Amino acid sequence: MKLAYWMYAGPAHIGTLRIASSFKNVHAIMHAPLGDDYFNVMRSMLERERDFTPVTASIVDRNVLARGSQEKVVDNITRKDQEERPDLIVLTPTCTSSILQEDLQNFVDRAQLEAKGDVLLADVNHYRVNELQAADRTLQQIVQFYTEKARKKGELPDGKTATPSVNIIGVTTLGFHNQHDCMELKKLMRDLGITVNAVIPEGASVHDLKHLSQAWFNLIPYREIGLSTAKYLHEQFGTPFVDITPIGVVETARCIRMIQKLLNEQGATVDYEPFIDEQTRFVSQAAWFSRSIDCQNLTGKKAVVFGDNTHAAAITKILTREMGIHVVLSGTYCKYDAEWFREQVSEYCDDVLISDDHGAIADAIARLEPAAIFGTQMERHVGKRLNIPCGVIAAPIHIQNFPIGYRPFVGYEGTNQVVDLIYNSFTLGMEDHLLEIFGGHDTKEVITKGVSAESDLNWTKEAQAELNKVPGFVRGKVKRNTEKFARDRGLTEISLEVMYAAKEAVGA
Repeated sequence: MKLAYWMYAGPAHIGTLRIASSFKNVHAIMHAPLGDDYFNVMRSMLERERDFTPVTASIVDRNVLARGSQEKVVDNITRKDQEERPDLIVLTPTCTSSILQEDLQNFVDRAQLEAKGDVLLADVNHYRVNELQAADRTLQQIVQFYTEKARKKGELPDGKTATPSVNIIGVTTLGFHNQHDCMELKKLMRDLGITVNAVIPEGASVHDLKHLSQAWFNLIPYREIGLSTAKYLHEQFGTPFVDITPIGVVETARCIRMIQKLLNEQGATVDYEPFIDEQTRFVSQAAWFSRSIDCQNLTGKKAVVFGDNTHAAAITKILTREMGIHVVLSGTYCKYDAEWFREQVSEYCDDVLISDDHGAIADAIARLEPAAIFGTQMERHVGKRLNIPCGVIAAPIHIQNFPIGYRPFVGYEGTNQVVDLIYNSFTLGMEDHLLEIFGGHDTKEVITKGVSAESDLNWTKEAQAELNKVPGFVRGKVKRNTEKFARDRGLTEISLEVMYAAKEAVGA
């Protein structure tokens, strides 16, 4: 067992809470020890919510451990049902409930006898799935619950809407730029003459779920959340779905062409080619900018990409085929969907890394010495230690990645935002020159044992100061050569003398 002090995807109950708190008038009960209820603070801070997060922690304390949990959990469910009058209460398992081997379904059945609203147990295995998998499963479970409930009552509508319509599935609270992406997707659908039948789960009511079957197709902008729901709706109602993420000029056009194909197969007569042409040439600046002299200065520069499946794959494709940048490594922490990721990016990068070990990607970045990194906040911190600029393109994220200004990643406006992020993430010529003159951004003296936690070398203060005098573009190489020299000779500390000896050894 290895102690994890950084996780790319959170535990399963965080995914369930994200889905439950995204719906309107849905409350979540989390049975866990005090300290595991940080979700409320995190959501209210990052999303800048004015209302309280609809999540209640049913605290496991010594009394619960002595007497059992059933009475307390059932009381909490019925109390919240009376106080909040939610349409649905979702009880989520946690590692604590699993360790205690509690029969949570029995708790739900007991509470449902008294509750006026619906009560549902999130069907996720806390030890086998992470936040993203649990969110995907919980959304599908809620949709299935209300679809079957409407079917039993004879309330499922017949047929499709009179004109083309779409369900946008997978927009959630705490998602990376999800709110801005949703606005851009709604605008894109409106421009295409398509009515938005529903957006779930963000801002939706569970009472609206029975109308999902009326849409002509479902759009899944993020592979991590929504795909299970789309597959369920396809099995139940034959509703086709589009799971092409419209990030970048090429993929946005491909997504629109797939929508065109599905609509025409159902009797519509639409031609979106003129729209694609106009948007690509006049609304999106990305196609023009990629041919400009500014962007050509980036041609051939090396980059590393790492993140969730959706964003890492999209950015890898944009860098390679739209901007001419050399992706030396593309990676994801979504190990459960590794086959899809490899299929998407293999032809656009030199190597693929599938790992949720932040040390592995950090060491790969140090070894490859890219000109820029595109990753999560963890890779941004790694980049700061290595003096390599980083653009954040995927969760995990923090407050600076929840911009108040409009910053979509999808659609044609998204192409402009993404290109700006990519271009501004590189250290450009004049900036590089000024950094050399003024000694870089950070003047603090940092003594580090290396990027990886397993590094066994220490740099003296004098040696670190000497290393900081080395120009930034070769500093990483000098550092690695010196450390290799020291390891080969069994040294554990790098002093000025070791540095000079290493320099002589390589003939530099």
